[in-house]
Amino acid sequence: MEITFDGRRVLVTGAARGIGRAIVAGFCARGAEVHAADLLGDGLQTLATEVDCPPGGSLTIHTADLADSSAVARLADDLGPRPIDILVHAAGGVRGQSHQPVESVADADWSAIMDANVTSAFKLVRAVVPGMKRAGGGRIVIISSGAGLGVSLTGIQAYATAKAAEIGLTRQLASELGPFAITVNSVAPGFMPTSPDYVRQWESYGPERRRQIIEGIALKRLGEPADIAHAVMFLASPYAGYITGQTISVRGSP
Repeated sequence: MEITFDGRRVLVTGAARGIGRAIVAGFCARGAEVHAADLLGDGLQTLATEVDCPPGGSLTIHTADLADSSAVARLADDLGPRPIDILVHAAGGVRGQSHQPVESVADADWSAIMDANVTSAFKLVRAVVPGMKRAGGGRIVIISSGAGLGVSLTGIQAYATAKAAEIGLTRQLASELGPFAITVNSVAPGFMPTSPDYVRQWESYGPERRRQIIEGIALKRLGEPADIAHAVMFLASPYAGYITGQTISVRGSP
């Protein structure tokens, strides 16, 4: 099975590092016109110099706070009138936070994580769907987390809630947008230390706890960003045209 995206316009958020970066590289390598968006402008500049697109593919970077409605509107303007064929929302994370007892969580801390994850997903979908409808179809893939299917290793209440909300949003949007030939699916990664927040979390466990986590994974290794990118590209491809409203757990275990 060979998957290509020649001539397809793809918007990837959370693109500067980790999972988002791998998704950008995967689509670029397969001929897509990729637009990479992130709040981390320096990271995007590095991405632009390090990811090579073959002839036919391209990469354009956009610095934006995707939880800000006006920033999303400016991004939509920058993208121009041609519809986005594929939206991959990988932005989010824990925003530098760590676990606190629930009675100690400030409103601002809760809102920061909800906004960065699920609110930004909603605002981006709202921005790209009109073009997809005009074009007669599209693909939306939201990167959720195993934390949304169970309990988060981070212990951060807002993060677990936001990821569960993304999965609920995926189902609801799939039902609404199916009549327009727009599929909406989610990929739920297991834990992987792909950003400074998650590297700190991984290192905090110590050697024995890290060994236990890996031993608890059926494939006996942590996931890598490319593992997630491969699942995303399948869901964005014609081979997944009859799959919608689903969350694929990519964690190396049943």
